Amino acid sequence: MPYVSTFDRTQMMMCSWDSFVDPKSIARLIDAFVNSLDLTKYGVKEAAVEGRPSYDPKGMYKLYIYGSRKGIRSSRKLSESCKVNLEVKWMMGGVEPDFRTISDFRKDNIDSLKKIFQEFNRRISGAVEWGFTSIDGSKFLANNSKDNNFTKNKLDDRIKWLNAHTDEYLRILKEMDEQEELEEIPENLTKETLEAKLKEAQERLARYEAYQKLMEDTGVSQLSLTDADARLMKNKNGFAVAYNPQTAVDSATHLIRDFEMTNQVTDHGLLSPTMSRMREEEPDKILETVADKGYENAEDMLQCLENGIIPHVIMEDGKDGYELSISYEEAEADIHSIKPDELRKSLHAGLIPEVYADVISDIRVEEVRRKVRDEEEKSENVKSIYGTPEEMMERAKEGYFVRDPERNLVYCPAGEILRQKCIKKNGNIRYANKNACKHCKNRDKCYKGKGEWKEIDFTKDNLEKPCKEWLKAEGKECNASKHSAKGHYEKVKIVRFSLKPNREKMAMRMCLSEHPFGTIKRAMGATYFLLRGLRKVTGEFALLCLGYNIERAKNLLGFEKMMEIIAGV
Repeated sequence: MPYVSTFDRTQMMMCSWDSFVDPKSIARLIDAFVNSLDLTKYGVKEAAVEGRPSYDPKGMYKLYIYGSRKGIRSSRKLSESCKVNLEVKWMMGGVEPDFRTISDFRKDNIDSLKKIFQEFNRRISGAVEWGFTSIDGSKFLANNSKDNNFTKNKLDDRIKWLNAHTDEYLRILKEMDEQEELEEIPENLTKETLEAKLKEAQERLARYEAYQKLMEDTGVSQLSLTDADARLMKNKNGFAVAYNPQTAVDSATHLIRDFEMTNQVTDHGLLSPTMSRMREEEPDKILETVADKGYENAEDMLQCLENGIIPHVIMEDGKDGYELSISYEEAEADIHSIKPDELRKSLHAGLIPEVYADVISDIRVEEVRRKVRDEEEKSENVKSIYGTPEEMMERAKEGYFVRDPERNLVYCPAGEILRQKCIKKNGNIRYANKNACKHCKNRDKCYKGKGEWKEIDFTKDNLEKPCKEWLKAEGKECNASKHSAKGHYEKVKIVRFSLKPNREKMAMRMCLSEHPFGTIKRAMGATYFLLRGLRKVTGEFALLCLGYNIERAKNLLGFEKMMEIIAGV
């Protein structure tokens, strides 16, 4: 059987560029959408009257949106596509900008990309029925390797290791100087080699100590050298330097309604920030959102309720709802209103707003005792009971965990430094040092738990805790430490109520949030960011969300309907 016949490459043909593009190609949607935009609203400058003509900015936007959908993301590949891709040549009108021009345009107009994404959503909102939203985050790798990212614990370990090696090099060099003749000196252990190694170790030590001082002065928990805004985060493959973008996906259309770019390592407290802009756009409507267990944060859920957003956060097994409490404020409130001010007044006055009748129950006003710091302590940070780090270390070696609130670290009885690991839901600060505990010679005197390392919790006012196992092993009396900030207890009124999320809506969460992330990472090939800095990766992610939404809306509404919607002003 013969093969399918091919055309003759030498044959001449007459055709239009338009005939090379499929009548229902996504390139036509992108072209129509960008042509209808008023770019002056997004800060794009008009073409200069004099000098060399510049490239049409609309063509550049078309190129970037098309490239984000098709997985062509780098400026060099986009420049190549202008020469070999027929759809790109059609959109660009045949011009072929080089990669630097393409890259500079994105750099100069990065802030406009999220606004254009929001404009697309605004245009299609009249053709779809929005449902509730599902919020979730996903880790996208940053343009920063793990070797160029430092945590305080990592720096402590490296400084300790370099100090030991520096002392060893100095000891060997001293012995060499004291002996007139050394027998059988290996080639790799000459005096010149040791001096070179010593110099390298001292330079690295000075660099790491400068990083440590910078982190303590600025109060940051991590330091990334390539991308200063990137953070070390845990993902399914271990740990990676990444960003944590939050998306709000609509339940009815699976479109990304909005997103919030963050470098926060966990999802705690990100419900309200992600939903805030949607609430501003729809002030006359109560919004609902679902999220997984990682979003369980009482303050965040209360803030959502005060702003007219119902949070359906998945609960732990065995729980039927959340017990929340807020301060009591006597006021006359309109429980029938959905305005944020009236909702807030109702909740703080112990009244259930009418729109929350299905999710809030058992509301009551109670009087409780709470510790209040004294006036003289409020104006200053809590200070250590000891003067210097050396004094704190000596006290710790007696069998205590001593906290330095100014440097936010804890000295343990073994002489190691424990750094902040996290802040718990009750406000306590948890400290740990995994590497030190794993190799500690005094482990049995300090920790006998099932885990591989010890974790110690301090309140913000607590400065010292006894290590009971250590004191017992040393034959010392274990007395609870009384060193804490001064304060007194007062009776205050609070409002308690039960929040019962909708289980049916929570069951749909995984089918909503995972779909867009999977498409962006797999089909669009965007598992990592090319740009650096929170501001720039926000624009880069806006392109990815816009590319996803255009394709999704096209499949949802059809090509003809989409052309009618997005081309209109």
